[in-house]
Amino acid sequence: MLAERLKPGDEIRVIAPSRSMAIIKGEQLRIAQERLNQLGFTVTYGKNADLHDDFFSTSIEERIEDLHDAFSDRNVKGILTVIGGYNANQLLKYIDFEIIKNNPKIFCGFSDITALQGAIYKKTGLITYSGPHFSSFGVKHGFEYTLDSFINAVTNDAPYEILPSSHWSDDPWYLDQEDRHFITQEGYMVIQEGEAEGKLIGGNLCTLNLLQGTDYMPSLHDSIVFIEDDEETHALSFDRDLQSLLHLPDAHGIKGILIGRFQKNSQVTEEALRKIINSKKELHGIPVIGNVNFGHVQPYATIPIGGKAVIKAQGSESEIWIEQM
Repeated sequence: MLAERLKPGDEIRVIAPSRSMAIIKGEQLRIAQERLNQLGFTVTYGKNADLHDDFFSTSIEERIEDLHDAFSDRNVKGILTVIGGYNANQLLKYIDFEIIKNNPKIFCGFSDITALQGAIYKKTGLITYSGPHFSSFGVKHGFEYTLDSFINAVTNDAPYEILPSSHWSDDPWYLDQEDRHFITQEGYMVIQEGEAEGKLIGGNLCTLNLLQGTDYMPSLHDSIVFIEDDEETHALSFDRDLQSLLHLPDAHGIKGILIGRFQKNSQVTEEALRKIINSKKELHGIPVIGNVNFGHVQPYATIPIGGKAVIKAQGSESEIWIEQM
C-alpha cells in the first residue's frame, strides 16, 4: 500500500515516538522548519512532541496519542519523527493499526523508528520510509543528497537510483554546524557480486532484531535486506546481530543485502565487514553491497520499506534501483 504522494501545500506533522524534541537545539529546529516551508510544506507538531521525562522521552500514552492523531487527522499528509532513541518498541502493542491502515500516509524516520516501520508494514502493508528525521532537515551544510533522495521517494512514484554520494561525513554536526569535515566517497564496496530483486526490508539492525519472535516482524521472503548500525555497535556485535537475523525461518528468502556505511567510532572496518559476510554460509551466492548511503552517517538516501529494489553488485558498474510499486 503506497500513501498519497506529498505535494506543495501539504501538512507534515512532527511527532516524537522515541526521544523528545526537547533535546534538539532551537536553531536546528528553526532551520528544519524553514527548509520544509521552502519546499511548500506546512509543519505542525504533535501536542506532546516537546515534553520529556527522566529518559528524555514521554509516556507511552502521550506518544501513542500523537501517533494516532497524526494518522487520523485528514489534513495531515506526511509524518516525520523528531529523532531516534531507544524505546519506540514500547509502543507496539498499544498501536491501533486499523487507524494507520485506514489512513495511509507518508511516515519517515530511521534508527529506533525501525521498530515502528517494520511493525506498520507487517500489520498494514503500508510502505514507510527509512530516511531523514525532522531534526535531519536542520543540517545546514551537505544536505543536498539527503534532500534530493527524500523528494524522489515521497513526491512521485517513479523509479529512482541510489547513487554513492561524492562525499560523506561522520562529524557531530549538531554541536557546531560550521565545523564540518567531509570525506571523499570512493563508491560502493562490493563484497559479493551478483544481481537480485526483491522487497526492501530493514533499517537499523539491532532495532529490527527487537521484532524477532513477535507478531511485528516483517517477512524476509523474497527480500532485499538493508541494514545499518550506529557507533554503539562494533564488529563482534554486528556479527552477532546479523547471525540472529539469518537464523529466522524465512531468512533463506533473502535475495540480497545492502549495508549502510558505519560510523568511524564503531571500528567496523571494510576488512572486518568482508570477513563477517564471508563467514555467513547463508549468504553465499547472493549480492552484498557495503558503504551504501543510509544509516548514521551523512548524507543518506530515503528507502521505502516494502518497496522493491533491483540491485547489481559488479564493481564500478554496481547499481541500486528503487521501485515503490
